[in-house]
Amino acid sequence: MPTPTDLAITPRDRRFQREGAPRLWVGGDPFATAFFNALSVTFPRGEAFFIDSVRAFRDGVPDRLAGEIAAFIKQEVVHSREHVAFNRQVTDHGYDVTLLDADVTKVLDLAAQRAPILNLAATMALEHFTAILAHELLADPRHLAGADEHVASLWRWHAVEEIEHKGVACDTWLHATRDWSAWQRWRVRSLMMLVVTKQFLHHRTRGMIELLRQDGVTGLRAWGGLLRHVLLRPGMVRRVALPWARYFLPGFHPWQVDDRALIAAEGPSHALPEGAPLPAA
Repeated sequence: MPTPTDLAITPRDRRFQREGAPRLWVGGDPFATAFFNALSVTFPRGEAFFIDSVRAFRDGVPDRLAGEIAAFIKQEVVHSREHVAFNRQVTDHGYDVTLLDADVTKVLDLAAQRAPILNLAATMALEHFTAILAHELLADPRHLAGADEHVASLWRWHAVEEIEHKGVACDTWLHATRDWSAWQRWRVRSLMMLVVTKQFLHHRTRGMIELLRQDGVTGLRAWGGLLRHVLLRPGMVRRVALPWARYFLPGFHPWQVDDRALIAAEGPSHALPEGAPLPAA
């Protein structure tokens, strides 16, 4: 299934409360808090990488895709702005994110040495990651159970927009590789997903363990609690394993799963007007 013709990618200029959330903002749970905080630290520079990777191939795309790329960029700019503010709350609570930042820098430095088409493939893989995480976040309220209401709203808003634009990088890739064989496309995107998955799991786990250490949770308690959180209850990683694996099927497209009902359930919120300038970070 290609991207639905009636899909609307709607940039929403949201600003979330900048202070007031407790240090362990997910119901006092250090494991859930570490999970979301470690993800958020990666977002501002990661989303800038996504924008650059897609923008490099937007020339000559069909008009409809050009509009979707423009909306994707607006959404990602606002995501970056809001997660910069959220990450400031994380550091204000006394967390040192130097190690987490260094891991993001290391990955992006390696990406700078790759061909642009491979960075587009990496972006497509990571956008699939964010889309399946977003789906699960909205589908199961246990992931944000007991969370500070303002921070939970930030994550749900972000999840809505990740679902909305989940096909943009893939459609840009399909246009950029339109002269490739189906085998070559499958091989490159599959190998890049394996590379991205290894890096993602390694660095995010390292980041979570580091944040837990700063909460005084170390050793077997840290590893046991984290594995229980991501694999058992609520089990985010376990629950996205099958959607992750579908990426390797020949002819895969993100919109083979039409989950716009999850977007509709969240309702509209402060769309940017057509032609509005990009919000400042």
